[in-house]
Amino acid sequence: MRISVILPVLNEEKTIGPTLAAVMALHPHEIVVVDGGSTDRTRRISVEAGAKVLMTGPGRARQMNRGALDASGDVLLFLHADTRLPASALRDIAAALNDARYVGGRFDVELDSDRWLLNLVSFMISLRSRLSKIGTGDQAIFVRRETFAELGGFPEMPLMEDIAFCRMLKRIGDVACLKSKVVTSARRWETDGVWRTIFKMWTLKLLYLAGVSPARLKRFYADTR
Repeated sequence: MRISVILPVLNEEKTIGPTLAAVMALHPHEIVVVDGGSTDRTRRISVEAGAKVLMTGPGRARQMNRGALDASGDVLLFLHADTRLPASALRDIAAALNDARYVGGRFDVELDSDRWLLNLVSFMISLRSRLSKIGTGDQAIFVRRETFAELGGFPEMPLMEDIAFCRMLKRIGDVACLKSKVVTSARRWETDGVWRTIFKMWTLKLLYLAGVSPARLKRFYADTR
């Protein structure tokens, strides 16, 4: 099973090097970095690491769709620049997708912090996702290539593209909720405050589900790097 790893990036020079090194160690079919207009050393670091680097306009959904268009794997794995895959990631994906019922899936998540509250947040994110069958970008969403094409890729919206895609995904087949964990940066939680971030995330999701435009919601969601 050929697995293409696609990373949408924008000014991620602090994180992209270690992330790519960790992915390279897993020997995927290919690694595609899609840069949305970085002004730092992100592209240079990615090229030096041996990844295929593409450029497009900013917007995570647009970047992931561009990467998927260029990728040649049977499975597309979308990974954030500040998220590390477990050593068993590719084996776990292959094992899950060997069952024809599953069209895609996501991993459980762990925030890279020793704070008990953030450990609880990690548990709750994974539990909520397991119950709803909806993953977020931090959970390394993966999907069969033909399924991705059938759905038309990620909706090109400024926010909540991961939620929107997963809602479409679970309508056409089963979603694999892998117990193995990706480790993602706690930088947003540490910078903005845990309770404030929890409140903001839930508010944004509820407003989106209530029909508020992602373009309006994006005004309240600042990128943290």
